[in-house]
Amino acid sequence: MSSEMIKPLCIGCNRRPEEIEEYIEAGQNFEMTPDDYVRQEEGTYNRENGHFLCTVCYVDAGCPTSGSSTYSWIAP
Repeated sequence: MSSEMIKPLCIGCNRRPEEIEEYIEAGQNFEMTPDDYVRQEEGTYNRENGHFLCTVCYVDAGCPTSGSSTYSWIAP
Protein backbone atom coordinates (compact mmCIF):
# COMPACT_ATOMS: atom_id res chain seq x y z
CA MET A 1 0.00 0.00 0.00
CA SER A 2 1.28 3.45 -0.90
CA SER A 3 2.31 5.60 2.07
CA GLU A 4 -0.09 8.30 0.80
CA MET A 5 -2.98 5.82 1.10
CA ILE A 6 -2.21 5.04 4.74
CA LYS A 7 -4.23 7.29 7.05
CA PRO A 8 -2.06 8.55 9.93
CA LEU A 9 -3.33 7.71 13.42
CA CYS A 10 -2.06 8.81 16.83
CA ILE A 11 -1.81 5.56 18.75
CA GLY A 12 -2.04 7.40 22.05
CA CYS A 13 -5.40 9.14 21.65
CA ASN A 14 -6.67 7.29 18.55
CA ARG A 15 -7.24 10.52 16.65
CA ARG A 16 -6.41 11.44 13.07
CA PRO A 17 -4.33 14.55 12.27
CA GLU A 18 -7.44 16.44 11.07
CA GLU A 19 -8.82 16.03 14.62
CA ILE A 20 -5.71 17.43 16.36
CA GLU A 21 -5.32 21.20 16.51
CA GLU A 22 -1.51 21.22 16.32
CA TYR A 23 -1.60 19.42 12.94
CA ILE A 24 -4.53 21.42 11.61
CA GLU A 25 -2.61 24.66 12.31
CA ALA A 26 0.71 23.33 11.05
CA GLY A 27 -0.91 22.09 7.85
CA GLN A 28 -2.47 25.50 7.27
CA ASN A 29 0.85 27.24 7.94
CA PHE A 30 2.64 25.03 5.41
CA GLU A 31 -0.27 24.93 2.93
CA MET A 32 -0.79 21.19 3.15
CA THR A 33 -3.27 18.82 4.72
CA PRO A 34 -2.82 17.75 8.34
CA ASP A 35 -2.17 14.18 7.07
CA ASP A 36 0.57 15.38 4.72
CA TYR A 37 2.12 17.46 7.47
CA VAL A 38 2.34 14.41 9.74
CA ARG A 39 3.74 12.25 6.93
CA GLN A 40 6.45 14.82 6.16
CA GLU A 41 7.28 16.44 9.48
CA GLU A 42 6.22 14.26 12.44
CA GLY A 43 9.33 12.57 13.84
CA THR A 44 7.39 9.72 15.46
CA TYR A 45 5.55 8.83 12.21
CA ASN A 46 5.86 5.20 11.12
CA ARG A 47 5.66 5.12 7.32
CA GLU A 48 4.85 1.40 7.29
CA ASN A 49 1.58 1.58 9.26
CA GLY A 50 0.73 5.29 9.70
CA HIS A 51 1.13 5.32 13.47
CA PHE A 52 2.52 8.34 15.31
CA LEU A 53 2.22 10.09 18.66
CA CYS A 54 0.92 13.66 18.85
CA THR A 55 2.82 15.95 21.20
CA VAL A 56 0.51 15.40 24.19
CA CYS A 57 0.62 11.62 23.80
CA TYR A 58 4.39 11.66 23.22
CA VAL A 59 4.88 13.51 26.51
CA ASP A 60 2.37 11.23 28.28
CA ALA A 61 4.37 8.24 27.00
CA GLY A 62 7.50 9.64 28.68
CA CYS A 63 9.09 11.07 25.51
CA PRO A 64 10.35 7.71 24.24
CA THR A 65 13.68 7.54 22.46
CA SER A 66 15.33 4.88 20.36
CA GLY A 67 18.37 4.91 22.61
CA SER A 68 20.46 5.80 19.58
CA SER A 69 21.96 9.12 18.61
CA THR A 70 21.57 8.07 14.97
CA TYR A 71 17.92 6.98 14.84
CA SER A 72 14.86 8.63 16.36
CA TRP A 73 11.98 6.77 17.96
CA ILE A 74 9.00 5.98 15.72
CA ALA A 75 5.62 4.64 16.80
CA PRO A 76 5.21 0.88 16.55
